[in-house]
Amino acid sequence: MRTVIVDKISSVAHHLNLSREIRVSDRIPCEEGVLVAAEVLNNKSTYNTLELISGRMAKVKRGDIIIGALGHRKALFGYSGRLPESLGPGDIIQLLNLGGVMGLCDSANPDHGQPFDCRVLGTVLRFPYLGERIGVPAKVGMETLPDSAPLNTHGVPVIALAGTSMDAGKTAAASAIIGRFRHHGLVVDAFKATGVALRRDILAMEDAGARNTLLFSDLGVVATTATNGPPLVRTLLTRLAEQRPDCIVFELGDGLLGAYGVEAILHDAEIRAALTSVVLCANDPVAAWGGVKLLRDEFGIEPSVVTGPATDNQVGIDIINRRLGVPAINALTNSAELGDLLQSVLSLPIRRSNDAGALA
Repeated sequence: MRTVIVDKISSVAHHLNLSREIRVSDRIPCEEGVLVAAEVLNNKSTYNTLELISGRMAKVKRGDIIIGALGHRKALFGYSGRLPESLGPGDIIQLLNLGGVMGLCDSANPDHGQPFDCRVLGTVLRFPYLGERIGVPAKVGMETLPDSAPLNTHGVPVIALAGTSMDAGKTAAASAIIGRFRHHGLVVDAFKATGVALRRDILAMEDAGARNTLLFSDLGVVATTATNGPPLVRTLLTRLAEQRPDCIVFELGDGLLGAYGVEAILHDAEIRAALTSVVLCANDPVAAWGGVKLLRDEFGIEPSVVTGPATDNQVGIDIINRRLGVPAINALTNSAELGDLLQSVLSLPIRRSNDAGALA
């Protein structure tokens, strides 16, 4: 056991009250979620920031000592990598995402360049036993995902946002819906169900007015899969529904055909039955057509509305309306209209209104 002074603590470790002075061990369990300290070995001009435990984005440079979590990533537009089979001090791994997930990169995106190489210093230790100098490997999350995950929404309406891919506008749409509902006096809770650990999207939902928020990494999951996706959604839905909000909004990170478990979640009949409304976010009209077809044919789901870049102008909106028979509303330019449509779908009341001229 030795002492290390760190420069940046990534947001994946935000549940732990870590200081800049930490203790590390040379024994490194190669398990998802184990926190490690590492030295950054190169500089980058793109994709060169790290989300800190504060939520701020900080530029990373050669020589920085950072704390991240071991894990895997299978991103369509980012780095993909795997968990190492063995690891010791001095070994080289890569920083796979902005939230601090680290592993062995096996596929890089040309737009991002090569990832940061990091020399492992050791496992971050925590000391849970009062008065004893017995350190145990620190891990991600407040708790571990329960083996058995019953689902009970207590009758709370649920809106799920699914996308045709990454960067399809899901978080922007979720924030628009939450903000409009809050303007009408409704209490909204929110969570992100799938993806790789990063708090940015949840923070955006909080900024929009979500009362309570959760993220899959709260349950010790660094990256979601077809195996852990359904129990995660069951657990997170039930946890938030117990707080009796007027509505729950949740984002399915990545795309309908991605590797993070969205398909497995939507194939779960009990989860589908709990969804009051599904919003599809699409990058273009062809993606919208394919996404609607997948939802209808594979999952028996009729989307309430299509949004995302496919609706950035009237041409895309007209194509979606005509070819798919689904309302198309842009979340950025017509957020009030999007929220009002979904409030009508859910039959939720307007308790107050901040609209100009609407106050008594």
